[in-house]
Amino acid sequence: MTGTVVTPPSERAVRETAPGEAPAPHRSGRRRIALPYLLLLPALLLELLVHLLPMLMGVTMSFRELTQFSIRNWSEAPWTGFDNFAVAIDFDAPVGQALLKSFLTTCLFTVLSVGLCWLLGTAAAIFLQEDFRGRGFLRTLFLVPYALPVYAAVITWAFMFQRDNGIINYVLHDQLGIGDSPAFWLIGDNSFWALLIVSVWKGWPFAFLTVMAGLQNVPRDMYEAAALDGAGVWKQIRHITLPSLRSVNQVLVLVLFLWTFNDFNTPFVLFGKAAPEAADLISLHIYQSSFQTWNFGTGSAMSVLLLLFLLVVTGVYLLLTTRGRKPSDV
Repeated sequence: MTGTVVTPPSERAVRETAPGEAPAPHRSGRRRIALPYLLLLPALLLELLVHLLPMLMGVTMSFRELTQFSIRNWSEAPWTGFDNFAVAIDFDAPVGQALLKSFLTTCLFTVLSVGLCWLLGTAAAIFLQEDFRGRGFLRTLFLVPYALPVYAAVITWAFMFQRDNGIINYVLHDQLGIGDSPAFWLIGDNSFWALLIVSVWKGWPFAFLTVMAGLQNVPRDMYEAAALDGAGVWKQIRHITLPSLRSVNQVLVLVLFLWTFNDFNTPFVLFGKAAPEAADLISLHIYQSSFQTWNFGTGSAMSVLLLLFLLVVTGVYLLLTTRGRKPSDV
């Protein structure tokens, strides 16, 4: 009778994991699961310190009576509940009326700026898809506004918009003879259009870069087949280019909307601490309500209301743009 040879556990483990073979699956699986969290940990900590904690402090401040007398010990300021929010949305009072007018101005400004940025960026990206001499130079030139520091670019525009010494009035009035006298661009109603011009000039290269990257995934065979079927340029753009860029445009428009609606640097550098009434964007309006009138409680309440508005708009936008689409298309 032949006896059964029993292999010791240590020898069996050595045989199962021969030299050059991969380690046990459960160990590599644990490492693959833990690695993304370890890589994201520094970013999560920075997000917590830079954004989440200040946001929570701002929400807490919106429920307190914070003025120049109580800001030193803001955690001990009187608790007011929703009184600051009631003041902000009381549209029959001067504070609420000014906030509502600033909100409507910001909405109009955002719609025009985002629309023009998308239109110019998409048109330039489609035009530069064709191979011709100088295409690389134009691509680099179009990205210059996006590469320049915001403060340097806006300060340059502020000098260009000067009434007596600016190049804008020199070209429009002195050279082309438009208008009876040089226009005031940084005060009055023209300030809105000056701010819009700077915003579009600064933002459209991002749309151009994003759309140009999205067009790289559109097969050239589709355009060749459409051309053989007799489709012109506009039909190709309508039926091939725009549908192929749907997911790209979804993200692009949302990002442009959030950047433009929250833009503080552009009006602050262009106009200073107090923007003209025609260009009173809500971000600068909240700054003035907080640091000019020293009413930090009301200013914090306005900031919270702005945050809620942006969250609602973003949620509705994503719901409408992703409805009826396959998960692979999102």
